[in-house]
Amino acid sequence: MIAVLPKHKYLFPPVESADPDGLLAIGGDLTPERILTAYRHGIFPWYCENSEIDWLGNKILWWSPDPRFVLYPSKIHISKSMKRILQQKRFNITINKAFPAVISRCRHEVRVRQEGTWITENMEKAYNELHKLGYAISVEAWTENTLAGGLYGILMGKAFFGESMFALFTNASKAAFITFVKVLEKAGCPLIDCQVETEHLKTLGAELIPRKKFIKTISKAVKMPSIDFNKI
Repeated sequence: MIAVLPKHKYLFPPVESADPDGLLAIGGDLTPERILTAYRHGIFPWYCENSEIDWLGNKILWWSPDPRFVLYPSKIHISKSMKRILQQKRFNITINKAFPAVISRCRHEVRVRQEGTWITENMEKAYNELHKLGYAISVEAWTENTLAGGLYGILMGKAFFGESMFALFTNASKAAFITFVKVLEKAGCPLIDCQVETEHLKTLGAELIPRKKFIKTISKAVKMPSIDFNKI
């Protein structure tokens, strides 16, 4: 039985009670307190518009899959062609210069073989609020003054939870991601949460690990001093 979360109480059921697909609970809200509580415990929110879970309606779904898809910064794989692109500085990479634009692009950009988007209007508002509070981080790739691609996620302590990325120019989001991973490695980030397995991130070195190992790692990382990107 999937738990239904009450409003105004930010408690989640044990992650071990998630179903085989990782669905743990439904309902609740998208307040900063609830979202941050979820991430600290290895849980993330996701809507499933146009999915097979139609009986849930337009409710917030909370997930904690086992195994978990992660990337260890030191293990990132950079192809020869991407190394050339980075060396040529084809894109100017920035951090937190255009968060609202990045999440808006992630929400509205049409993706090949994908129907709809899990980034609803309420999700966009919630993560913009988390950005104002200093938790949601964006990484941008620019070509001249044009936003070519980027990504965003949640940073707590030294744990980074990736959410979504987009690219308007070939390799733009990949350049942003690789550059950011190197920044996180230098700052002592133990791993990056990629949430759900994708072939794209697998080619960059992401791998599956047991949920128990993932939660043990992030429970320590979120308590570490926050990363000051101005000092890196």
